[in-house]
Amino acid sequence: MDAAVDGLEARLGMAVMRLARRLRQQSAGMLSASQYAALVTLSAKGEMTLGELASAEGVAPPTMTRTAGHLEEAGLVERVADPLDRRIARVRVSTAGARLLHEVRSKRNQYLADLIAGLAPKQRAALSDATELILRFAGERA
Repeated sequence: MDAAVDGLEARLGMAVMRLARRLRQQSAGMLSASQYAALVTLSAKGEMTLGELASAEGVAPPTMTRTAGHLEEAGLVERVADPLDRRIARVRVSTAGARLLHEVRSKRNQYLADLIAGLAPKQRAALSDATELILRFAGERA
């Protein structure tokens, strides 16, 4: 391993985990990480079957059934019958779910904006470049 890279992977992993924890704390008590992820996926991709949602989130269908059940009990998602096959249930974000997502995103974005505001211009540019790399690592960019 290149000496300049040695240890970077461990520091990056720890930094990403700690930042994710801090962001979760901004919405403490609102949603679990898996519930938030499912709600974000539904918001982005629209109405889905539980199997499709489980696949998109990389979890087993029974796990997604429980997650969706909690979201439905909280009024954050709605189950609707498939128009082509009424035996198939689909889920979609409810009005309350969309409102909560907006609130959580706003809190998280404000937290990050406050941190970024304290950076020097060169640090902001470096953070912008690093963000693109992290998105690529996360499979969000080519």
